[in-house]
Amino acid sequence: MPAHLLQEEISSSYTTTTTITAPPSRILQNGGCKLEKPSPYLEEDIRPEIKDDIYDPSYKDPEGPRPKLQYVWRNIILMSLLHLGALYGIILVPTCKVYTWIWGFFYYVISALGITAGAHRLWSHRTYKARLPLRFFLIVANTMAFQNDVFEWARDHRAHHKFSETDADPHNSRRGFFFSHVGWLLVRKHPAVKEKGGLLDLSDLKAEKLVMFQRRYYKPGILLMCFILPTLVPWYFWGETFIHSLCVATFLRYAIVLNATWLVNSAAHLYGYRPYDTTISPRENILVSLGAVGEGFHNYHHSFPYDYSASEYRWHINFTTFFIDCMAFLGLAYDRKKVSKAAILARVKRTGDGSYKSG
Repeated sequence: MPAHLLQEEISSSYTTTTTITAPPSRILQNGGCKLEKPSPYLEEDIRPEIKDDIYDPSYKDPEGPRPKLQYVWRNIILMSLLHLGALYGIILVPTCKVYTWIWGFFYYVISALGITAGAHRLWSHRTYKARLPLRFFLIVANTMAFQNDVFEWARDHRAHHKFSETDADPHNSRRGFFFSHVGWLLVRKHPAVKEKGGLLDLSDLKAEKLVMFQRRYYKPGILLMCFILPTLVPWYFWGETFIHSLCVATFLRYAIVLNATWLVNSAAHLYGYRPYDTTISPRENILVSLGAVGEGFHNYHHSFPYDYSASEYRWHINFTTFFIDCMAFLGLAYDRKKVSKAAILARVKRTGDGSYKSG
């Protein structure tokens, strides 16, 4: 079966896909006259669970200098040691057993899905719904990734969308590539991040037992799933040396997953095209999508954060969407939100940079 037909088959099987149609007009009062004007931001979002991931253009940074940076030396030291171990892992890669390469790649893909299909598209944006077995798998995969627990990840990500490119955005790209990539994790959060993040509605996350269970036992969970298990399996099952297991399957794999995710915050906010909306910073970046299993279509994603594919093109350089569609085929994912072509074209015509190509 041709790939595009297989995609349509799986995309439509065993579950419904909610198509979000063109945005309704907003009625604005202009003196005694009514003026119809489509909103470029508060669009056709039909999710009842959350609204706090929609960009709020009314929020502006207060005038005045930023507070002095407060370095978190524990994070600086640990991140430095991790990347030193990963660099040594690169040297050891040629002398690894083939099974260790396969194991490291397998662990990379699963932990990446814990971020992209789990913390991001399911819990941060509620772009689809998942049954218990899939939610359990994604919680485990997310723990393998060790990028903060789902509750904290989703809280920061909703703040990132709502207050994008301001000091209330945890990884504000206006502060430069390094800050938005990793620097934001090496310093104390800006007071605006704490203030605005504390006002977000996180009741849906608090009500989910799996999310709160992970948060309660996160430290032992990441020790086991991110460090102990990926190191012991190659050493025990196929006789890999301990140093190869530690530096390649654990340190190198973990550093790659981290940096692939961080590039969405840095490179995909600074480099690329903006075919959907030139009024926001995020860009379409194919290279980021390759490393982050589908998360590089960032101008689209910030324009339509409620689309489960985080892209107009579904499976195109988007393994996460392929995974979700496979789970839908198995009946484990359902109610996938997808923006209609009419709504996409309306946004492109209104705010795009002219680089849009229909696919």
